[in-house]
Amino acid sequence: NLLILILFILPICIIMLPISDCKGAKEMDRNFKDRTKWLCVCGVLMAMNVVLSSSLFSVPVPGGHLYLNDIIICTASILLDPVGAFLVGGVGAFLGDLLFYPAPMFVSLVTHGLQAVAISLIAHRALKNRPALASCAGVAAGAVIMVVGYSLGRAFIYSTPEYALLKLPYQILQAVVGAVCGVLLCWKCGVKKAYDKIIEG
Repeated sequence: NLLILILFILPICIIMLPISDCKGAKEMDRNFKDRTKWLCVCGVLMAMNVVLSSSLFSVPVPGGHLYLNDIIICTASILLDPVGAFLVGGVGAFLGDLLFYPAPMFVSLVTHGLQAVAISLIAHRALKNRPALASCAGVAAGAVIMVVGYSLGRAFIYSTPEYALLKLPYQILQAVVGAVCGVLLCWKCGVKKAYDKIIEG
């Protein structure tokens, strides 16, 4: 499984790297060292998302599990440009489901992908004088996208409306935990400063 994971993650990151369009990505076009850092950060965060997509690191709840990978998705989306955020959030969640529970993998790709891109766009382009507040707005929007996306996915694609309703409170809880922890990790625990030092150093 680890070999499969590596074989999936590395080519995806390498293929997506040149089309990243944030300020950091333009600098990476001029500096191979920055490209390598971006690639490594995306790969590590994507791998963490995949690992936390397994039931081994989840909390059992009625009707399924409460997964902790939203913490990684929110954190990565605050840190990374939209392309990197999509890789970590959407593709990472897709690979996690592919390895551990394939039924919702395309729902995960779309839902977590949109969630991650929305968080990244809002966090980096809104309220530029108040980045922490922009991050809060981003994860709030991302939480709504995640809850709606998975509820619709469960109701109409890979499960039933009754099951979607049963899981809804825990889906909301998972989204809130991911959003709160992501913001706290980035702005109160020094993750954002550490990331900036890695990229700029």
